[in-house]
Amino acid sequence: MMRIAIKLLSWVLMLSVIAAGVALIIVPKAVGGRPLTVLSGSMTGTYDVGDVVIVKPVDTDDLRVGDVITFQAVSDDPTLTTHRIVAFAFGSDGKQFVTQGDANGAQDLAPVKPAQVKGEVWYSVPKVGYVATSMAGGWLRTIADVVAVLLLLYGGWAVTTGLVARARRKDTQPEAEADEREEVRA
Repeated sequence: MMRIAIKLLSWVLMLSVIAAGVALIIVPKAVGGRPLTVLSGSMTGTYDVGDVVIVKPVDTDDLRVGDVITFQAVSDDPTLTTHRIVAFAFGSDGKQFVTQGDANGAQDLAPVKPAQVKGEVWYSVPKVGYVATSMAGGWLRTIADVVAVLLLLYGGWAVTTGLVARARRKDTQPEAEADEREEVRA
């Protein structure tokens, strides 16, 4: 019974890791998007701290009020902000987006120009960002690296021992067949 429970747990864990890999790496890469971890509470209720949002490129002409976009508020500052479009503003630079965090009581101070938009939030994966941010550096990253290397070594060992056992079975098979033929003749 314990063996079945361990096997079931292993399968669930493996399928969870595969699903996370597909949702966080493969699908975003396929559409030119990228995963970003929510680090502040400005979108709480929609996206909580620790969630990962998948941001895909978007034609800014297609954006509507209610869409959630990720933008670079200040040039040459790598910090990105993810907020909802609440209105449009029109000025000398053309159409701009008025944004606001869902948990904020006021709109953002400056409208967002189309050139600042990095993409639109496509979907999110709750709480996965905690793992990503904790693994970003320090001793947890070292532990993760060591575990990864150990898993790779274990995988190599398992494959090698399986191939060796298979080769041994093939080598002993002709001898066993010859012994059976001799017993039949006697």
